[in-house]
Amino acid sequence: MQPIIRLEQISKIYGSGNTEVRALSNVSLTVEAGDYCAIMGPSGSGKSTAMNVIGCLDRPTEGSYYLDGVDVSQLDDTELAHVRNRKIGFVFQQFHLLPQLTALENVMLPMVYGGVPVRERQERAAEALTCVGLANRLNNRPNQLSGGQQQRVAIARAIVNRPVLLLADEPTGALDSHTTQEVMNIFQELNTSGITVVMVTHEPEVARLTKRIVWFRDGQVIHANLSPTDLSQVSVMPA
Repeated sequence: MQPIIRLEQISKIYGSGNTEVRALSNVSLTVEAGDYCAIMGPSGSGKSTAMNVIGCLDRPTEGSYYLDGVDVSQLDDTELAHVRNRKIGFVFQQFHLLPQLTALENVMLPMVYGGVPVRERQERAAEALTCVGLANRLNNRPNQLSGGQQQRVAIARAIVNRPVLLLADEPTGALDSHTTQEVMNIFQELNTSGITVVMVTHEPEVARLTKRIVWFRDGQVIHANLSPTDLSQVSVMPA
């Protein structure tokens, strides 16, 4: 089975000459189908740049990126947008829900862009919300939901197009410890169901709930396969 993510000698360079900054330097990384890994590292380590490349939000300056077997490194903006919509689900620290829409309508949005018929959009959105424990909140707007419930809506929106990859960027950063555990339980359940999850976090207690930790420093991967139980061996710095 081919990997979901394969980065080959990826570099990302901003500026040139005296102002050149190498955000990523010759990064190679593989994430297999069904994996659940956390990306960690100090501020400026390159983890956010790596996430942007993996999420097809930015192109590498050098190297190749294969997503689900397809080299997406050289795709144009339209092609990248198509890949993002079909292949990747995104969950962010801020929930990015449209306040005027219900939970159901927010979750339906990615399918609108994908051309899914209205009835199917409604059915799949309701199914996704049920999957994250919000079957009784379909018609609530964001201001009628708690922070944890809003993040659940965001997760439902991320999985509704049945992506091959779920990318989460500090998904618990705005949540208290109890709600963090609830949200992490959902990620665990999604991963158990077969969804590949890659999560950027600076919280050791969150990273320890994943299967594997990738540690970045100075634009490079220092540890590609760190066990959550071995996290204490690495100097954890706030992101």
